Formats: sequence, structure tokens, C-alpha cells
Amino acid sequence: MQLDHSFTVPAAPDDAWQLFQDLGRVAPCMPGAVLDTLDGDSFTGRVKVKVGAVQMSYRGEGTVTRDGAAHSMLLDLSGSETRGAGTASATVSATLTVHPAGTLVRVRTDLDITGRPAQFGRGIMTEVGDRIVQQFATRLEELLRDAGPGASAVSTTGLAETLQGRHAPEPEAIDLGAAALPVLLRKAAAPTAALLFAVVVIQALRRRSRR
Repeated sequence: MQLDHSFTVPAAPDDAWQLFQDLGRVAPCMPGAVLDTLDGDSFTGRVKVKVGAVQMSYRGEGTVTRDGAAHSMLLDLSGSETRGAGTASATVSATLTVHPAGTLVRVRTDLDITGRPAQFGRGIMTEVGDRIVQQFATRLEELLRDAGPGASAVSTTGLAETLQGRHAPEPEAIDLGAAALPVLLRKAAAPTAALLFAVVVIQALRRRSRR
């Protein structure tokens, strides 16, 4: 499944690129995610999501490859449910270009997912992805506004040292149900209407047969 998203950040491309290279600052901006370890361009982490009353936790790992000249990066990610048989893998490419608002970030995700989330079609996954990307972009904007693009609240090296010997906090689950529900309702509208029509017809035929 291929998903495409884009957003803008209020910073020049060079400053935004500098920020995106610092996983220690960027990772906490991703809803539902926690970075556990960081070793150069390799990292491990956890993601927790919920759909209604159902919660799913994933533990995974990834690597990042950067192209400074093109202001682009490629992430290879893989993970599995901590309690379940579901798996997820993704290749995520991000490209930064100049934009009147600062920097335009284009993100393309090639996603392969199994288990319970696989029941959602591409339309639902795209809408859910849009919501997550918007939250991510909002947090990045707050980070740039509060700390400034040239300042690093936690450097990559400092984060790696901080993570050693301690367990990162449990991620706060991002509620996909709120994002998926409108799409699920639209998807179910036609079958539901057909079912109701069938029930009405059957009841009418039964009443007619009793006369």
C-alpha cells in the first residue's frame, strides 16, 4: 500500500533539514511513538495505537539514510505486535523543498501491514495517515517556535547516552478510532441502507402473506 502526504514547516529548507537529521528531537513529535535506543543511524522504538476499545502495541527497529545534497531521507522500518501476530514494515521517503511558507515536506510511504489493522482499506489508512501527519506537523511547528531551528533541546549523542541503562516511558496511544470512524461510517452506509431496505421489504411481504 502506497500513501502520499505533504505538509509545511515554518523554517528555511537548510534549517528544517538540520532539524530532521536530529532523531532525538523529531521522534517525540510522532503521535503514539517512543524512541527506545539510538545508535548512529539505527534505532528501536515502540508505537501504541487504539481503535475504539482495542489497543495494539508494536515494537520495532529502523535505519535512516540521508542525502544532504537533495535534502531527502529514507527510513526502513519494521515491527511486530507485542501481543499478537500482526506485523508492519514500511519504507518512508521524505523530501524537503523550498515553499513560500518555509519548507514543503513530501512523504511517501510504502506500507505492508498484517493483523487487525489490515482490515482497513487504503481509503481509511490514507485518512488516518493524514490525521497523524497533521499532528506531527503541528508538533514540529511548536518545536521550531519554542526552541528555534538552530537549537537542539536534546542532541542525538545526548539522547543515546540518556537512553542507556533506562527504560523509556510507555507511549501514549494514538486513537485511530476517532480518525477511522467517519470513513468506516461512510463505507458502511451503503450496505446498511441495503440491509434496512431488505428488512422493510421482508416485513411488508410477511404482513401481506398474513392477510
